[in-house]
Amino acid sequence: MSDQHTAARAALDAGEGILRLAPTWVPRSFLMPGQRLKLAPQDLYALGTHRGGIDERWFSSTTAAANEGAPADEGLSYVVHEGKKFTLKDAIDAHGAEMIGSAMWSKYKKWPVYSKFFDNMGPIPHHMHQSAEQAALLGREGKPESYYFPPQLNWTGNNFPYTFMGLEPGTTKDEIRRCLGRWNEGDNGILDYSKAYRLKPGTGWLIPPCVLHAPGSLVTYEPQWGSDVFGMYQSMVEGRRVPWDLLVKDVPADKHQDLDYLVEQLDWELNVDPDFKAHNYLEPIVATGGDGHGYVDKWIVYGKVKGKDLFSAKELTVEPGKSVTIKDNGAYGLIVTQGRGTIGKLDVDCPVFIRFGEVTKDEVFVTAKKAGDGVTFTNTGTEVFVSLRYFGPDVHPKAPSVGDHAKRA
Repeated sequence: MSDQHTAARAALDAGEGILRLAPTWVPRSFLMPGQRLKLAPQDLYALGTHRGGIDERWFSSTTAAANEGAPADEGLSYVVHEGKKFTLKDAIDAHGAEMIGSAMWSKYKKWPVYSKFFDNMGPIPHHMHQSAEQAALLGREGKPESYYFPPQLNWTGNNFPYTFMGLEPGTTKDEIRRCLGRWNEGDNGILDYSKAYRLKPGTGWLIPPCVLHAPGSLVTYEPQWGSDVFGMYQSMVEGRRVPWDLLVKDVPADKHQDLDYLVEQLDWELNVDPDFKAHNYLEPIVATGGDGHGYVDKWIVYGKVKGKDLFSAKELTVEPGKSVTIKDNGAYGLIVTQGRGTIGKLDVDCPVFIRFGEVTKDEVFVTAKKAGDGVTFTNTGTEVFVSLRYFGPDVHPKAPSVGDHAKRA
């Protein structure tokens, strides 16, 4: 039995199926941190300015970050127990079915999703994430994703709290091809063919692969498929050059200068959808609890991507002095966004200031068995106790559909 296997067994037994995780920080060399992730300002460039500022925190991740010059474990979550650290990936490799459920383990042999906080000072380039079929050409995986804008972290909107999504109906492939052809002439003008939506804390979006989007400057909680593929289609952002390499980093080498291929990567039906908002916009939907119950559990990410249940997420709020036992159909990664309390046997709280390398008490992973048996959340503080938790594929196939919030208003 390996050391990781033994350590994982000890942590699982001690936490009765709930594992405490250390913060996982990820830099991006082409972005500017928004400084709302509670990471100490002096640590925003803890990995060096050549690596870029830290503007992402990844949760319950077994997916490595695809950053140039990154160590092999960048993006991977670490379990912490009695002074020892080992990756969540190692724990799942050692105890697969117990950790993520027999169905998911049998199908994927891994935890195939992850989530993150994304925090940027301004907008980022109009980009897409490849489909499973496109990414498979390079031995990678596609990446559908979702957004939720936690009110607790969005005390300011920073420079541009709007997101361009898709393309205006009527936009042609030739027009986008010409944009790509103007890459080295300055701003290639691709945003002239898109529409920006104002971002509102407490709401979200579902973004299928191959759909262009230029995320704005709200802190975003992003449950998504376990991949870091993308292609940037905008040549300049806020006067800063976007290298061509970031357009083609997940494109076959013989297609790096093939403008037709790059244009055809986009899902044109979804990008020019005249009802784009109706088909992709999310508002919370109460699952259980509410007024008079002492808690409320809401769907914040839901809906299928091309007919498949790939990921979902909920937000649980527990009132001071109250407890609730929540049962779910599968494993989940969880982050506390406000207050303090206990989750099962583990005490948790939401920090206000984090030094790089510090182990906090705001993040856990709950195994499939424990989630099914039920996890008790107790608010031990004087304010509401709020947490976000996300799930993998086929855990909640009966979750609401996109647009259902309007039917229940």
